[in-house]
Amino acid sequence: MVEGVMGLFDGAAGQGDWASTAHIARLLHLPIVLVIDCAHLSNSVAAIAHGYRSFDPRLHLAGVILNRVGSDRHLQFLQEALAPLALPILGVLRRQAAITIPDRHLGLVPTDELPEFSQLIERLAKMGTDCFDWQQLRPLLATPRSSSTFTSLSSPLETKTSAVPPIRIAIARDRAFNFYYADNLDLLTALGAELIPWSPLTDTDLPPKIQGLYLGGGFPELFAATLSANHPARSAVQRAIAAGMPTYAECGGLMYLCAGIIDFQEQEFPMVGCLPSRAVMQQRLILGYRQATALQDSPLLTAGTCIWGHEFHHSSLHPQPTAPLYHLRGHERNSPTWEEGWRLEHLHASYVHLHWGGQPELPMRFVQHCRRYRRPSDQQP
Repeated sequence: MVEGVMGLFDGAAGQGDWASTAHIARLLHLPIVLVIDCAHLSNSVAAIAHGYRSFDPRLHLAGVILNRVGSDRHLQFLQEALAPLALPILGVLRRQAAITIPDRHLGLVPTDELPEFSQLIERLAKMGTDCFDWQQLRPLLATPRSSSTFTSLSSPLETKTSAVPPIRIAIARDRAFNFYYADNLDLLTALGAELIPWSPLTDTDLPPKIQGLYLGGGFPELFAATLSANHPARSAVQRAIAAGMPTYAECGGLMYLCAGIIDFQEQEFPMVGCLPSRAVMQQRLILGYRQATALQDSPLLTAGTCIWGHEFHHSSLHPQPTAPLYHLRGHERNSPTWEEGWRLEHLHASYVHLHWGGQPELPMRFVQHCRRYRRPSDQQP
């Protein structure tokens, strides 16, 4: 099952539907279930469904799910409108004002911050049992007619061997740091890494005997006071990086390594201080695909390597790095270019989120750097 973002045909700007849900469905030969918000619709639901089905005849629109249906009478209007299309109704979700996930400046509030999330999941599970036509839905979950698309993803998984001891990599996982591609973590594990979760919010030290550090994205600006007050954790990270521990910091992780974070109320909170910049929150959202060319070597990249990533943040660094890590350009045609990212000898820090599935040499290089690292206590006098 592939869950789409935005509309079915919304992909990278300026490239038609490239990288959209429709594009993925064509590549993987997947049927499409269209979820329609019916809160303010009756007969117009047919025009929406017809438009989506006819816009690209290469796609197979298998049916619709009617969301936010108000009453039995409302449902009857919707059913009558859709009947001439002979398009199956695969589910009906009634309006549920009590079932909601709040949002804020970077989207939905992470589930770690929702104390009643388990109860919400139970209610959604009950709706899933009662509100969908599983007799029609289950056949749509069959294996696609071609599985060749997936073969290229298996090669990195073959590199792990039991004869090589695992590399212990600390992963920042708490309410402040929780934006990770699960595929990235799976690739690290497949390459022989043991991922050790720790919390910059509550832990006073890094996990013992680690050989690498991964600081993902999240909301450090919302927990800046707590992060700043945890002096032992900040000092532990600073010492580890100063000692040469390979470190990958992405977006929120980059902010944490700065001298400080200045929040939306213009209050500054000291952070780790490895990078001589401050992360300043701003109302402007910086968002989009990025083509990044490495300007120098890092624990992940060699100079000249070109990769694709994604930016999504409300902060900017002041001052900017004097020897930036990347040369960036947007995905749009005639996009402006700029430079971004910090690189120290064993540190890769950037706002750009990277998915390693298409370039497994990135996590392989990081694991190799971690394997070569020797903690000061391990070094011979």
